[in-house]
Amino acid sequence: MAGIEPTLKEERNLGGWDFFLLWSGAAVSLAEIWAGGLIVPLGLGLGVWAILAGHLIGNTPFALSGLVGSRWGIPTMVSVRPAFGIRGSYFASALNVIQLIGWTAVMLIICGQAADALSKFYGFSNPTLWIILSGAITTLWAVVGRRFWKYLQRISVFVLLILCLAMTYIVFREYGWGMLSQIPQKKDFPFMVGMDLVIAMPISWLPLVSDYSRFATGSKSSFWGTWIGYFVVSSWMYLLGLAASLATQSSDPSGVVMNLMLRFGWAIPALIIVLFSTFTTTFLDIYSTAISGMNIFPKLGERRGVILGGLLGTGVAILFPALLNYEHFLLFIGAMFCPLFGIVLVDYFFLRRGDIDPDHLYRRNGKYWFWKGINPLAIIAWAIGFGIYLGFSPMLIEKVLAVKAAFPWALGSSLPSMISAGLVYLFLKRGIPNRRR
Repeated sequence: MAGIEPTLKEERNLGGWDFFLLWSGAAVSLAEIWAGGLIVPLGLGLGVWAILAGHLIGNTPFALSGLVGSRWGIPTMVSVRPAFGIRGSYFASALNVIQLIGWTAVMLIICGQAADALSKFYGFSNPTLWIILSGAITTLWAVVGRRFWKYLQRISVFVLLILCLAMTYIVFREYGWGMLSQIPQKKDFPFMVGMDLVIAMPISWLPLVSDYSRFATGSKSSFWGTWIGYFVVSSWMYLLGLAASLATQSSDPSGVVMNLMLRFGWAIPALIIVLFSTFTTTFLDIYSTAISGMNIFPKLGERRGVILGGLLGTGVAILFPALLNYEHFLLFIGAMFCPLFGIVLVDYFFLRRGDIDPDHLYRRNGKYWFWKGINPLAIIAWAIGFGIYLGFSPMLIEKVLAVKAAFPWALGSSLPSMISAGLVYLFLKRGIPNRRR
């Protein structure tokens, strides 16, 4: 296994089709269906526009970040080092480990609840057992390594996509596009807030993308496989969630969809979707928990880190089955990572012109050591971007700070935060002399 060192050429065996299936599998998720239900106040028409625009905006930096991994063979958290410094990247790794353990728990909780609801049809109910079972299989999926992922993904994602076509047919046969389009939107829910809830989903994958693109046979194929695979299938899942929630006004659209499949006699296909969509999505969270942890503690080891990540995520899911408010979790991910990767992308594409020195990525007192291993300019720019995200997000600032005050215009948070952090960093780097750029 590659660990966090640059991936050797002979270890790169994933092509464009593999990345399409990898990120399609990540997008086939009950969590994405559930997230689609969060933008119900926009109605069908504006909701569809928010889904498409949000994925267009969020997918682009997501796939662009993967270019660093595919060119240099390095995982995402190592690619943060040229901007934030070697020790500065530990900050990003710690944030990522927290969000990935959270994501693992959320996915297993949703899986456990949905699988339990379906198994009740056969007279069996034990959501904790479903969480443990899905956590164990997902962890094993991550442990087997990239040599088997491409084959596991090819089979499982193909089957999932076929079943999702049937699921989509059932949903729209039951409710109809015409009926859904007549449901009015709520005027007190800004379009840009809805778009933030969409952008946050591909942004949540951005800290993982190079963990997989480093195994690419070519940068162009990995970029387009990643972009198209996630854009198409994630937009599709959001649309399903939006439609189901619009029709029923339910806060759990994934449950609505599963119950519909039960009514049509599709209990077993529904259970397959629940379980395998969890496996194909959550193994990425568990594997990248290990890689992010190794960026801080290289001696952790990949296999040990994967097992530890799986145990932690499963444990959190069991101990805290009502873990969090989903929309606040998504917005907080955006607040952490939109400014962070605005800085990383500006540093890589504009300041370094796509050129880094791989040897210095791991060298104390090298090019990327800055001040005691940290680049203070990147931290300052991140803090400003984080503050702007909070200020432009009334929902999040009220939740985090218990303050009902924000900027009086609904511009959304993701774009202002990412762009402003990148521009502040660019200004600081070009305006302040620094011999270690």
